[in-house]
Amino acid sequence: MARVKKHAEHANHERWLVSYADFITLLFAFFVVMFATSQTDKAKAKQVSDAVREALENGGVSAAVHEIMGGTVDEKGKGNAQMRGPGGIEKTEKKEAKPRPDEAELLPSLQYLNSQLKEDIKNGKIEMRLEQRGLVISLREAAFFPSGGDTVEPGSMPSLQKVAGVLQGLSNPVRLEGNTDSVPIHTARFRNNWDLSAARSIAMLGVLSGKFNVPSDRFSVTGYADTRPVASNDTAEGRAHNRRVDIVILNQHMAVPDAAPKTIAAKRE
Repeated sequence: MARVKKHAEHANHERWLVSYADFITLLFAFFVVMFATSQTDKAKAKQVSDAVREALENGGVSAAVHEIMGGTVDEKGKGNAQMRGPGGIEKTEKKEAKPRPDEAELLPSLQYLNSQLKEDIKNGKIEMRLEQRGLVISLREAAFFPSGGDTVEPGSMPSLQKVAGVLQGLSNPVRLEGNTDSVPIHTARFRNNWDLSAARSIAMLGVLSGKFNVPSDRFSVTGYADTRPVASNDTAEGRAHNRRVDIVILNQHMAVPDAAPKTIAAKRE
């Protein structure tokens, strides 16, 4: 009788995959536990724990991953919980803030002046900002007036001409507001800071209206002395910021015409 020749059994070189799969499963469970313990929402933590236990018992690891990461999966295979933070709180995308209607009116003027006066702005001679009342153009004393004086510096005329060009293209009323620092002044010409701040506003009116032909009936002039600082008067830098004339282009809704003066007849005895 012929003997049956037995073939030698081949060695299984892929047995390591079993151990590797067990290791990955345990590692996955470890991170799930860490995630669950970090949650302040106890109900959410229990839901995660139950989902992982069911997945490990039934083999639905992939489904558990999606559940933990936030539920549904889009067409790209990504869970929507990638948009969520701790506790399953959905994050809202940061949207670019839109300018308010009162700001939008003068925003083109601000953008234009920013481009035309960028060197003066860079050098700290001019500062601009949008406020609820309108566009504020701050002219620093060091660039536009001599110390303690109200004569507009000739070298500042090119910058003022650009500002005047914007004013000519608008119909908005304009306020000229003079401001000083808190250091008292008392000279033969100016008795105090009130006189100086008002005189500088009037001088700016003379340039914008007399030299650059912006209608004078659109202006109002005031002096605030040191009552409206924009920086601390305790430092030299802060005082330099406070010495300024603000050209305020008012928004249309802020441009309320002054009531006509009423004449009151005096009673005769």
